Amino acid sequence: MNKAQFVEKIAKSTNLTKTQTELVLDSAIDLIQKSVSKGEEVKIVGFGTFDRSERKSRNGRNPKTGSQILIPASKVPRFRPGKDFKSLVNKLRSPKA
Repeated sequence: MNKAQFVEKIAKSTNLTKTQTELVLDSAIDLIQKSVSKGEEVKIVGFGTFDRSERKSRNGRNPKTGSQILIPASKVPRFRPGKDFKSLVNKLRSPKA
C-alpha cells in the first residue's frame, strides 16, 4: 500500500477529506521524525516505539576493490513494534504448506 492508498483508507474510515487526512498524516510523520532526530522516544501504545539507535564505527570492505575501509559511527532511526502489533501480525500470518 502506498501513501495515497493509505490516506484514502484513513479518510473513508474517519469521514475526513483526503486533504485533511493527508495533512494530519504528514504532521504526525513530521513530528515523529523531529522527535526521534532530537533523541526522544515516541511511544504509541499498542503500535510501537520510534527511537534512535547508535551504531559504532566498524571495519568493512569496499566491494569493488576489496580494500578494507572504516565505516564511521552513525545514528539511525529504529522502530520496535508493540506487543499488540506483533500478536496481530503473528495471528494473520498464514501457515506454510
